[in-house]
Amino acid sequence: MKKLRVLVAGAKGRMGQEVIQMVTKDDELEYVGGVDLQASEESTPPIYQSVEKAIIDLKPDILVDFTIPQSVRNNMEIAIQMGVSPVVGTTGLTQQDIHELDKLAKEYKIGGLIAPNFSIGAILMMKFSAVAAKYMPHVEIIEMHHDKKLDAPSGTAIKTAELIEKERKAIMQGHPEEKEIIAGARGSEYSGFRIHSVRLPGYVAHQEVIFSDVGQTLTVRHDSMNRESFMPGVNLAIKKVKSFEGIVYGLEHFIE
Repeated sequence: MKKLRVLVAGAKGRMGQEVIQMVTKDDELEYVGGVDLQASEESTPPIYQSVEKAIIDLKPDILVDFTIPQSVRNNMEIAIQMGVSPVVGTTGLTQQDIHELDKLAKEYKIGGLIAPNFSIGAILMMKFSAVAAKYMPHVEIIEMHHDKKLDAPSGTAIKTAELIEKERKAIMQGHPEEKEIIAGARGSEYSGFRIHSVRLPGYVAHQEVIFSDVGQTLTVRHDSMNRESFMPGVNLAIKKVKSFEGIVYGLEHFIE
């Protein structure tokens, strides 16, 4: 059986290192090299500064990208145009970005996946939240991440909000005349409900979705204690991404 050849962008980062360990341990996958600004092509396997050069030299089947928002779209475009399927955990892409990348991927007959969160538990948290929103439409989201995270709210919170929006009765929450004494105290507004972002050292990735009705509350919460928690989802995405064309947004499409 031919192994899937995997190139990792962000190879020297914490998520990149976890991906490399996971790929190396899987008999169906082969780690062929990495891409990182702190590159050394002399290492074995090599690490490049350029995605394009790495693809030319290493001929991967899959590019796994855990880089930064400023790099991810360009990395995906290069991979798609060179026949390599991207699996992306970097957040910060807009809906317009995803639409345009989907169009490009279909043009080149390449499959790609963008997932705000690769944790199976987080996917279930989002699914459970969408179900709850049908019956308890008063809701707020609180997401908590480490203080090195660049974007807020998190991709997971945005994806959760999108799923809730599809199921939730459209209402505006809170007192119609409420005023923020300190700007931002009520969090960001999305479709009538609020999203709050916490950034503190010691956290990895955590989110709770609080639903409320007369005389009761329901909290759906997920906690990732370490980055290894994302690896089963990354593994699943790597093995699925060659089975379709276009860009899929969200790992939940592969979890029944």
